[in-house]
Amino acid sequence: MTDRIDAAAPGAFDAAAAAPRLREPAHLVSPRARLMWLTIGATQTLVLLALQGGWWFLDDEGSRTPHWVVGALFLVLAGAYLVAMPQWRYRVHRWESTPTAVYTQTGWITQERRIAPVSRIQTVDLSRGPLSQVFRLASVQVTTASAAGPLRIHGLDVDVARRLVDELAHATAAEVGDAT
Repeated sequence: MTDRIDAAAPGAFDAAAAAPRLREPAHLVSPRARLMWLTIGATQTLVLLALQGGWWFLDDEGSRTPHWVVGALFLVLAGAYLVAMPQWRYRVHRWESTPTAVYTQTGWITQERRIAPVSRIQTVDLSRGPLSQVFRLASVQVTTASAAGPLRIHGLDVDVARRLVDELAHATAAEVGDAT
């Protein structure tokens, strides 16, 4: 797991009481995110299966046994992936917003925890792709003055995402820092 703290300056979090601490964020994403991730995984699996079928159809030399072995192995691994991946990602993906910071934890194989102080937030964006719209989900992206890039929270209920964007926008506007 990669842990990162986006700080305004070295030693910026030495203050005792208001200091954001790297910890597991409190909130899980929407349970519907599991179904969206399953749909994405199943679509990817079908594309790969179609490619395997095309390779089997076009290869007219020699035995078909290697194709059957590869196809069977692929189906077993794809099935395990489709069962495990959405559940695992749902357990790992977390987020939390406090008056002083935004906390995220993402990943499903490689996990990353990040903290962005509200004083460093430059923009807050809400996005909804076609599949997210079908599942009534949204993603929030918090851009900071960090070289590490934005924090992203995928798989939020649309209403939760809108409230989060509003809260962060108001907190950022009220902050006296310059977000750099």
